[in-house]
Amino acid sequence: MPTILGQNQYGKAENRVVKITRDGDTHHIKDLNVSVALSGDMDDVHYSGSNANVLPTDTTKNTVYAFAKEYGIESAEQFGIHLARHFVTSQEPIHRARIRIEEYAWERIETSDGNSKFIGADEVKHSFVRKGQETRTTQVTFDGDTWQVISGLKDLVVMNSTNSEFWGYVKDKYTTLQEAYDRILATQVSARWRYSWSSDENRMPNWEKSYEQARKHMLQAFAETYSLSLQQTLYQMGSRIINSRSEIDEIRFSLPNKHHFLVDLEPFGLKNDNEVYFAADRPYGLIEATVLRDGVEPQIPVDMTNL
Repeated sequence: MPTILGQNQYGKAENRVVKITRDGDTHHIKDLNVSVALSGDMDDVHYSGSNANVLPTDTTKNTVYAFAKEYGIESAEQFGIHLARHFVTSQEPIHRARIRIEEYAWERIETSDGNSKFIGADEVKHSFVRKGQETRTTQVTFDGDTWQVISGLKDLVVMNSTNSEFWGYVKDKYTTLQEAYDRILATQVSARWRYSWSSDENRMPNWEKSYEQARKHMLQAFAETYSLSLQQTLYQMGSRIINSRSEIDEIRFSLPNKHHFLVDLEPFGLKNDNEVYFAADRPYGLIEATVLRDGVEPQIPVDMTNL
């Protein structure tokens, strides 16, 4: 039976690049994991093995490091845009570039006054500790004409110790869950949001400010929502971002419910007044949904596993 070639892409995945910007004694860190995927006129390399149109993956790796020096890393989004534009415009066979970036945050280590004086400085400005809160993500796609930027975060663990209920749900012969009128609500947020910016003719968002503000509104909505379901909280988080940030048109969440169950202390003659819980890591409820600006068509994949 005859066969034909379907969708294909290639590139160098997970290029770890750390850029140190030295502003006198004050240093700044950008720590990225960059994956490059290129596609275009690549039939011959698959059918006959001809590499005439193939830019080596090792070259894409080298480009990542060279661009970190040439352009610096203002933001993950801006760095991805520089790379995608370069690959599509410099190589005729390449019609589309997708750049995926994870960013790992660092914060400065605060030192004691005594230690600072001991080493002869009022403040240490070059020592950092990796933040353990979340990983920032972005995916930049460019086809020579149109841009798509989808940014977000993953592994942001949040908890409300009260102001959450769960009751009034469907019950059948397999239902054992007791209704809860005061429970812990905890989840590990994975979120991706799509920017409305898609053309060089339009002004780019301030990528750093947009990320900070989207994260802020997301956390505020989580904290300020009296939750009757995790779905309700998800919608409030997405709505707050869409309503507060005009540059964002769509956001998709994947929220695993990190269950906390009251421990039965009666065998020990103790009353558990919503104080001691067992944190179960699995199985877990998985709540997923997209929140859109009215009139906007969804573009973020429903399955965000590899996004």
